[in-house]
Amino acid sequence: MLRKVTIGIALGIALLFIGFQMFTFFSTVFIMETAVLPGEEDVVIRNGDVTGNQLAFTCNVDWGEDVIPTMLDIFKEKDIEITFFVTGQWAENHPTLLRKMYVGGHEIQNHGYGHKLSSKLSQEETRKEITDTEDIINIFLGVETTVFAPPSGDYNKNTVDLCREMGYTLSLWSVDTIDWRAESTASVIMERVLKKPLEGAIVLMHPKPETAIALPGLIDEIRKQGIEIVKVEDIIKPK
Repeated sequence: MLRKVTIGIALGIALLFIGFQMFTFFSTVFIMETAVLPGEEDVVIRNGDVTGNQLAFTCNVDWGEDVIPTMLDIFKEKDIEITFFVTGQWAENHPTLLRKMYVGGHEIQNHGYGHKLSSKLSQEETRKEITDTEDIINIFLGVETTVFAPPSGDYNKNTVDLCREMGYTLSLWSVDTIDWRAESTASVIMERVLKKPLEGAIVLMHPKPETAIALPGLIDEIRKQGIEIVKVEDIIKPK
């Protein structure tokens, strides 16, 4: 009898622990997509004005050069300009496509050089990731980057402090297409985006084939809601 009670207590503790872990995980995911942490408000953005009628499309680029031309054609046809966050290594290897993005009116910003997780780097290593990319984009386009999208949305206090020091905005997102997953078909991508609050949203995407397929319908549905699709620079609040 005592053994059964002991096993029952152990199972109860285990279930409580699992429940706590699940709560922590889902709470973290919720915070990741909805809030800026205290003390970061002057540097970190996850969205623009939630009372307005604009949202920003962002596309993180470290691969996908086979899909980007199709996306550019869609944006041109729909008369939309978005923000591309590019890695330095990608920009260095694809200068012609980088220029085509820029000439198409799109904003080119900083995604670090080697797509490394900022929280795993020293502050000086992160600085080099940003400045190396900054230099490459400046060489090819003659523009200076002012917004940093940390790879995988991964950052820590050192990253925030560094961006503050360098005068950078650290851009995250409030709506994630999660288009890199194998099950992310065009219809799934559309559903994920359209079920979220869109006013002032920053929508994250990647140059994936299913994303390109989803874009025309997604753009039309967003516009039906009276929301304008813009670049990140258009929704950043003045510091």
